[in-house]
Parts: sequence; C-alpha cells; structure tokens
Amino acid sequence: MKIVRSFSISALTLLLSLTGIATAQHWTPIKNKAPFASPSTSLLLTDGTVMVQDGDASDWWKFTPDENANYINGTWTQIASLPTGYGPLYYASAVLQDGRVIVEGGEYNLGDVQVETNLGAIYDPLANTWTPLSPPPGWNNIGDAPSVVLPDGTFMIGDIYNTEDAQLDPTTMTWAVLPGTGKQDRNAEEGWNLLPNNTVLTTDALDAPNAEKFVISTGDWVNAGNTIVRLEDPNSQEIGPAVLLPNGTVFATGANSKGAGHTSTYSIASNSWTAGPDIPNGLDIADGPATILPDGNVLIQASPGIYKAPSSFFEYNGTSFTAVPAPKNAPNDPSFVGRMLVLPTGQIFWTDGSTDVEIYTAAGKSNAAWTPTITSAPSTVTPGQTYTITGTQFNGVSQGAYYGDDAQMSSNYPLVAIRNRKTGHIFFCRTHDHSTMGVGTGSTPVSTNFDVPASIETGASDIVVDAVGIHSTLVPITVQ
Repeated sequence: MKIVRSFSISALTLLLSLTGIATAQHWTPIKNKAPFASPSTSLLLTDGTVMVQDGDASDWWKFTPDENANYINGTWTQIASLPTGYGPLYYASAVLQDGRVIVEGGEYNLGDVQVETNLGAIYDPLANTWTPLSPPPGWNNIGDAPSVVLPDGTFMIGDIYNTEDAQLDPTTMTWAVLPGTGKQDRNAEEGWNLLPNNTVLTTDALDAPNAEKFVISTGDWVNAGNTIVRLEDPNSQEIGPAVLLPNGTVFATGANSKGAGHTSTYSIASNSWTAGPDIPNGLDIADGPATILPDGNVLIQASPGIYKAPSSFFEYNGTSFTAVPAPKNAPNDPSFVGRMLVLPTGQIFWTDGSTDVEIYTAAGKSNAAWTPTITSAPSTVTPGQTYTITGTQFNGVSQGAYYGDDAQMSSNYPLVAIRNRKTGHIFFCRTHDHSTMGVGTGSTPVSTNFDVPASIETGASDIVVDAVGIHSTLVPITVQ
C-alpha cells in the first residue's frame, strides 16, 4: 500500500468517456432491449453490473455495460432464478456489505392475489445461486416491508401490521426481532431513509403528519417533528419517496389525491421540517421513484392522483421544480410502475415494467466537496487478486435512488474501476466487505476490498472510486 498522488486531468478524461458531454437533460433507450417481459426493480451489483427482476416472476437478468463503461450499449445475460415458488412483486431488497443481494417478502407472488408472503432469499453473485431465507421468528407475513441496511451491515425490515422491526445479521444469517419501542404507528407504506447521524428517518403513513427516527445505537424510535403538510393519501396511505440531499436535509414528496402532492424538507441539524412547493400541475407521487443526481438535484416521476397515467418528470433544485423530458412510455405510465437506479456514470437507469429500459443523463455536474478521495491504494495489482483501497466519502452523500416500501435500490457503497491507459477500456473490480454501509461519512476514513478481474488488460492504468455516481480523481496503478 502507498499514500497516493492523484491527478484531475485524467479524472476528467475518464468522466467524459463514461458519460459524454451533456448540454441538456435527456433520455436514451438502451440499444439492446430487454429479452424478458417486465423489467422492474433493479440493483447495482458491486462489479458495476445491474441486476434486474422480471416483475412478479422468479427470473432475474444481469445488464453489463460495454468495455468503455457505456451502459447504453449494455448487454443482457440471464442469471439464476429465485427458489421454486418465489417470484415477488413489491418487496424489500438490498445489496449487502459483502456484495450479496437480499430479497425479502412480497405483496404479490408469481401473479397471485395479494398474499404478503414471508418468503425470502439471498443471492451470491460469485456462485450465481439463490439460497432460501427463513423469515424473522413469528412473522407469518412480510409483504412490501420497508427496509434499510444499517452502517454495520445489518439488514433491517419493518412489520407492516405493527411496530415491530427485525434485524438480520448477514454473517450468521440470524434474525433479531425488536419491539419497535417508541414507534407511533405500524410500518406499512413507509419509506426509510438512512441518515449520516446514525438514525433512520420515516414519515408516518398512518399517523401523519408525524415523522419519526430510529436511533440505531439504542434501538428506539423517537420523534422527528411534524411534516407540516400531509404527505400521505388519506384513503390509501400511499406516500411519495424521500431523498437525502448533500446539504444535510431530506426532501420528502407527497401522494395527495386531491390537489397537488405536497412536499416538505427535513433538517437533520434542527430535527425540524419546512413545507416545500407543491409538485406542479396538480401531480403527486402515490408510490413512485425519485433519485439524487450528481449535481444534488432530485429527479422525480409524478402522475395525477392514485395509480393514474400519465407520468411527468421534474428536477427539484432545493427551491423549485423544473420540468424535464420524459421517456417515451410516460404517457401510459402512472408513477408507481417506475424504478430508478443510480449508475456509476451518474446516469439514471429507469424501468417501468416494459421492455423499454431508458437511461437519463442530467445536465449538471457534481460539487467537488462531495467527491470521494483515495488516500491509500496499491501501486501494482495482479489479475485475480484481492486488494484494499482507503479514502473518504466512499459511500456517497446519499443512498441514491428511493421509492419507499415497495422497492429499495440503495447504492451507498463504493465501486472501484481500473482504466487501461493504452486501450481506454474500463474494468470494474468487484468490491466487498466495505468498512461501513453508512452514508455521508465525510472526513472519516473508510475502505473496501476489491477483486481485480482475471480478464483485465495489463500495463499502465488508473484506478478510480465511484460513490453513488460521483467519481474520485484517478490514481496511477500498474496491472502486472
């Protein structure tokens, strides 16, 4: 290991090669249409590939960018299917600290009527296998539970019928059930936001306009103020996504069926809320996606009322909304069918349950203060070997993409790529066993392990760390 010297000119070259120069926001359909019926929830694996479920079915597919890390030119490969009898729609999901994937519950299963299944499974991307996962003790139903990965790697879900929570230790694969001490209402329909101060924020869907925080160190829920405006639809209790912003606030969106969806912003520092502007044109987000963009803006998909088309897309800059282009299926889509995922390029991977998968490229650029910094990395690596890289802000300033109880697609973990100087080809290294699964870690040193691909090109290269679509500067490295 060595203390590294980085340089920004090559970093800029890499960034431009990854994303291109965008003068305005735009959508681009991927060149190779999905070879399966209903691309839905997507998760970013730690080797830079995207894992996509065929909605309400057991089959999963992997989407791999080309050798230049261009996702628009990506290709599909079918991977292992879920265990027999399990194919959920609306469920809890996450990429774990060791790089495995967890899928838990399901409001529907393999096209059945509403079942709130308690089935679950863990995917190992190295072995390409799913292993069935037993539910928390005493939990006969899980359904579309809210979930989050805590900074220590523990996976936590909420009981949709009461205030109980359950935490899975991925190392021992054992559950611990917590009583939900202090929680004011059941967990159903809520979205959970991991905050930099080691708490988890939620806005109540039943006890609205109340907001609450889970204190990780004590296991208790405490008051997090009043959202001032109602964010939930009073009849369905549906609610919109909430997004952690780089400035230490959380922007929460509403699902009101009468009038425009309200918004409110939570200040972590003051534990208080400020009412925001209504979503334009009388629209709302009664279930639907939102995501942070590299420049700190929030991209949202909104539609009128409960489960109605068409969808419109806006960027929110912390003060106001700006209408942006929409993908071609937007006229037929209510917001709830949309899913967003932040790619390593800073672009947004979007699905709507059709074969028209599109990628959104924003116009803005990131703030240098949010950039990951590499402080220690190997100067030489060998194909097929594992190494450690250390620095700051490897987990990003936000969890990335949000939806709520029906889908979780967080990507607040570091990705590592190596670019060969001669060919320009980019090779993602599978990362795993990150020192933290926190978010907004600031100046605290963090690290991850990365596996150098056996197929990587040798010679003079550069290494880079990506954190939720924002790149570090490049560091010279030799692949031998």
